[in-house]
Amino acid sequence: MPLDAASLRWLKRLTRDGRPLYLAIAEALEAAVREGELQPGDQLPPQRAVAEALGIDFTTVTRAYGAARARGLLEGAVGRGTFVRGRAAEDEAGLVDLSMNLPPPPDGISLGAQLRAGVDAILARTDAATLMAYHPGAGTLGQKAAGAAWLAPVLGDVPPERLMVAPGAQTALAAALQALARPGDALIVEPLTYPGLIAIAGRYGLRMIPCPVDDEGFQPEALARLCADERATAIYLVPTTQNPTCATMGLARRREIAAIAEAAGAWLFEDDPYSRLFDAPAPALAGLAPTRGVYIATLSKCLTPGLRIAYLMAPAGEASERCAESLRALGLMAPPLMAALATAWIREGTAEAILAGVRREARARRAIARETLPRARGADEALHVWLDLPAGTDSGQLRLMAQQRGLALVTAEAFSAGPGHPNGVRVSLGGPAKRAVLAQSLQTLAGLVGRGPAARPMVV
Repeated sequence: MPLDAASLRWLKRLTRDGRPLYLAIAEALEAAVREGELQPGDQLPPQRAVAEALGIDFTTVTRAYGAARARGLLEGAVGRGTFVRGRAAEDEAGLVDLSMNLPPPPDGISLGAQLRAGVDAILARTDAATLMAYHPGAGTLGQKAAGAAWLAPVLGDVPPERLMVAPGAQTALAAALQALARPGDALIVEPLTYPGLIAIAGRYGLRMIPCPVDDEGFQPEALARLCADERATAIYLVPTTQNPTCATMGLARRREIAAIAEAAGAWLFEDDPYSRLFDAPAPALAGLAPTRGVYIATLSKCLTPGLRIAYLMAPAGEASERCAESLRALGLMAPPLMAALATAWIREGTAEAILAGVRREARARRAIARETLPRARGADEALHVWLDLPAGTDSGQLRLMAQQRGLALVTAEAFSAGPGHPNGVRVSLGGPAKRAVLAQSLQTLAGLVGRGPAARPMVV
């Protein structure tokens, strides 16, 4: 293949100046990406084609591609080829995001390559017009069966017909609350809770009632008392790696909470974005509260938020029918192409492979956080940690100083369901594209926290 071939023109930048040739090739590629000659998503020629064009050994090109991959320039997948990688978000925005709770790039797997391969396969076997049409309803039986298989480690053997496929957990939660609660109803929540739930409750006019918690979540006696005193219609919780405090309920506590909901006749809304990150997750409360449990699980935290696919399950009968009607009213349908992709990934094992890569990367990042922020709480698989701040530290000032140093943080105020809240920050570990960026960012944060309450931004 001559160098004039479109896919090889970037090699004309190569300068043989005595440096190792593989590094010179990697730097020529980096220059082509930096100056726009190569764009994110462009496929590079096979390594043998590059070797033949340059008249060099194949292993030299292999080392060059490896060096470029180490610089974050390339991504690839077996059987698909090598592609130019998109720029990291922190490179574009100039800010390292420790505020948004994202799964990290899966270790050893190119998500971009898997996306291209998956979509290509779907388009090869499915008429494009079908994918681009309306598909009202809560998913096909095949999509529900895939969801049931994915959630089996948490839900056990659930009939696929019980599940609804939703365009994201936020829509699923909004639909379920709209279906089963009314304005003015009491909704019992954790004192620090998911901001999306706070927004929904405010929109629907629900009265959020914070319930005292301990290291496992809701205190059973307090929950039972509030259910009675407030005539609670609903209870909302994240029992596994609670957002933001990272508390996780043990099995005995789950049984207590489920029994309280059943006895009180309160709907138990279980938001479960994180359980599949664990090798042996605890059982869902929905199975322990069969007449009151409403279960929501998204693929956003275990795979990627771009899929916009979540699964909703409510008690069979009227409650499930009402949730399905509300889901249609709010979201009409899950995006057909993404629903097809998620289903194919689950059936073919790709989803499990991506999940394994996310787990490995999450554990590596949690280890970095444990070394840098030893007082932070969070499981080995957690995508975030909770850090209590020293007494007297102004969390707002800390957030401002972090921003001045290129870090985006979110403090307890964003999660507060009531007038008071503890002094702390949630530190998300998945946003930075590379571990080295995360490590440096956490070192910066640790330095700011270590300065204590006297830390103030300089104002003139």
